[in-house]
Amino acid sequence: MKRRNFIQIGAIASSTPLLGLMGFASTKEVPDEKRKVVEGPFPLEERTVKQLQDAMQKGEYSSRKICQLYIDRIQEKDQSKGGLNSVIELNPDALDIADQMDSERRAGRIRGPLHGIPIMIKDNIDTGDKMMTTAGSLALVGNSAPDDAFIVKKLREAGLVLLGKTNLSEWANFRSFRSSSGWSGRGRQTNNPYALDRNPCGSSSGSGAAVSGNMCALTIGTETNGSIVCPASRNGVVGIKPTVGLWSRDGIIPVSKTLDTPGPMARTVADAAALLGVCVGVDEADKKTQESAGNFFTDYTQFLDANALKGKRIGLLNRAFGSHEKSDEILRQAIDVLKEKGAVIVEGVKLKDRSNAGTTGDVLLTEFKHGLNQYLASRSGLKVKTLSDIIAFNNENASEELPYFQQEIMYNAERAEPITHFVYKISLSKLKKGAKQYDKKLKKLNLDAFVALTSGPASKTDPILGDNPKGGVSSSSLAAIAGYPNITVPAGYVYGLPVGISFFSGKYQEPKLIAMAYAFEQATKMREAPKFLPSIDLI
Repeated sequence: MKRRNFIQIGAIASSTPLLGLMGFASTKEVPDEKRKVVEGPFPLEERTVKQLQDAMQKGEYSSRKICQLYIDRIQEKDQSKGGLNSVIELNPDALDIADQMDSERRAGRIRGPLHGIPIMIKDNIDTGDKMMTTAGSLALVGNSAPDDAFIVKKLREAGLVLLGKTNLSEWANFRSFRSSSGWSGRGRQTNNPYALDRNPCGSSSGSGAAVSGNMCALTIGTETNGSIVCPASRNGVVGIKPTVGLWSRDGIIPVSKTLDTPGPMARTVADAAALLGVCVGVDEADKKTQESAGNFFTDYTQFLDANALKGKRIGLLNRAFGSHEKSDEILRQAIDVLKEKGAVIVEGVKLKDRSNAGTTGDVLLTEFKHGLNQYLASRSGLKVKTLSDIIAFNNENASEELPYFQQEIMYNAERAEPITHFVYKISLSKLKKGAKQYDKKLKKLNLDAFVALTSGPASKTDPILGDNPKGGVSSSSLAAIAGYPNITVPAGYVYGLPVGISFFSGKYQEPKLIAMAYAFEQATKMREAPKFLPSIDLI
């Protein structure tokens, strides 16, 4: 997750000393005597949405049975000692909801292709139920939302079963420059299912790890820059960052009203496409969604086309290679596949990455403070009401909230200019130039999309020094700054660690990107289920 790089590092640092060290592993594991042990292979391993739906239609499984199997799986593989730790909370009403969906099915009422399918969402998305919404922070423990976020309402209307919430990088990784992605005060450290000592990337770490590890059928993450596509890539799944405004941000703890968007994560392009169409719609509470009117589809599976690459002009970024020889090899092989399937590759495309511009940092710092204060003010019964209160809470509870890294980004945000200030407005205007250069390049070269590695393989989790960028690569900033769609698909493995490639294009070009990503996926079939290895054996 690269949003920390948006911000120029200031001299502000927390005055709180590093106090005490809690265990870096999960603090919420299920006791052995209460843990369900699943004998033999997991019966729902790698099951797609269609396969689960067909099984329910034939009476082989009920929604309740499917949900129970996933819950048992979570208790065995996720919440046990040394497990994945991708799930921050299970929904106590999940099986009751599944029973309702089964009852409707027996009565002949099928709400849609996702009826009865279990899903988990990131713990910064409001649910008006018994679960909390905390962004992984102990400061928000007890925050029960008064109602569902817009996209959660859409999920329920479509008949999905909300199984629980996933862990994340606390405050969507907008707290420290040296945080460990996937760590939160409430949930502790999420692990990578391919090698448990490797980092899952963030901030939608739990969403990527959970769906990859077969803890559920589908997940939802959120992204400002890279927080869907990076964990999707490093956990070997598909992730779609939609055009900003295609999905509502209402009821989601914000970072940036300009760049934030939720989006689907799944094991296949078809599953991600099916979920994408469920949550679209104009929402009066999010004015940005008004731009999507006439530009969205309620069914994106209609664009799945194994021959979609034929004749497509795809721009290969000029800085695509050089991060790691194994990653380079994966990209070259992917390019060969694209050519074999009929795509025309335009090499050496130059796009200016504006993610490190100081103006971008000004925008995010201002919007984070403004948006978070608005969100907190809308809640009753919280022990924190402002960003300043959160900073103070973290200092007062440093042994649990600040054991490894500090909150210097929050300090910088607290000092940021208000959203009415001319500095913010000038910075926002400059930021929007990212979309203009993007559009110009697509038009000038007559491109359908750009392609690049999404990220490099996962590095080892390091709670002391934080995420390690060495040997890594990231292409997420280009689509993120523009507010445009980006889809990542598994493309290969570096010593058993997944690496994905990204297809990204212009505003509301999700149909075209889904088609190309699906064609690549069907030509390569690169996804392999993780084995939860303790570490990668390189000898």
